[in-house]
Amino acid sequence: MEVIHRLEEIDKIQNEFPALGLTIGNFDGVHLGHQQLLQHLKQKCTDRNLKFAVITFVPHPQKIIHAERERYLISSYKQRRQYLEQSGVDYLIEIDFTRDFSTLSGEEFLDNYILTYPKIESIYLGYDFAFGANKQGSFDLVKNHCKLKHIHVEIQPKFESGGDVISSSRIRKAILTGQVEEANALLGRPLCLDGVVVKGEGRGKQIGFPTANIQILQDAIVPALGVYVTRTLYKGMTFKSVTNIGKNPTFKGNNQITIETNIFEFDSDIYGESLHIEFLSRVRDEKRFPTVTDLVEQIKKDVEIARSYKI
Repeated sequence: MEVIHRLEEIDKIQNEFPALGLTIGNFDGVHLGHQQLLQHLKQKCTDRNLKFAVITFVPHPQKIIHAERERYLISSYKQRRQYLEQSGVDYLIEIDFTRDFSTLSGEEFLDNYILTYPKIESIYLGYDFAFGANKQGSFDLVKNHCKLKHIHVEIQPKFESGGDVISSSRIRKAILTGQVEEANALLGRPLCLDGVVVKGEGRGKQIGFPTANIQILQDAIVPALGVYVTRTLYKGMTFKSVTNIGKNPTFKGNNQITIETNIFEFDSDIYGESLHIEFLSRVRDEKRFPTVTDLVEQIKKDVEIARSYKI
């Protein structure tokens, strides 16, 4: 998969303009609905001998339109690239989303970013597709605007699970309420966080349960406070683990949320190293314990649950 910023750059890579079928969207999480859509479109393009292109945006439009929102992304931009490549995308066009860009009308977006490419044969749009300033761009607008260029425009069906549409907003709600198993079912893979190990207070080691303190991407969505069964990947190795997301209430923390992972059968100094944490199941809510001894006894139970979890 080639990653570029404008459709016209394909010519620099291929020394030609191959015929394209393309779709447009944020694809945050590349969840099961996205995967089914992408598989469906890839097959359509293959059948018509077209290269498959996806147009998306960096940063996520919500970061610009609602700058106050933090912890929003289900997947990092790097992860999104990996998932889209696995889905058979030939060209990923990551358009820089800025405040000025957000003011473009639907027609301006089409004229300046889509129809500049000379060999688009098909545009495939999601059932809830809307774009441009105030989301005034619609399927009908695209279809009418592309008619003179004889571009086929087609709307795609909904993809559902449990009678409800699979959507990024539905997955975010599940994550924020700690329902990681539901989120995983909708994602088609475990929810994950990538981060760097930083120095913490060292309390875990003091009470016999050393943890890796994880500093993650600022925009990554974080599950609700609590304890989770997790799987930790480090340098190609996989370990069972238990992860606490919380504010250390037993130790009267400073109200700052920390992510601490106790990795089983692991005893290495990994400060500054990158970890990949996959969330598999929720164990319990975070709570304040009367004494450190009570906390230690609960952690033993948490660890036992995580160790016995079948991966």
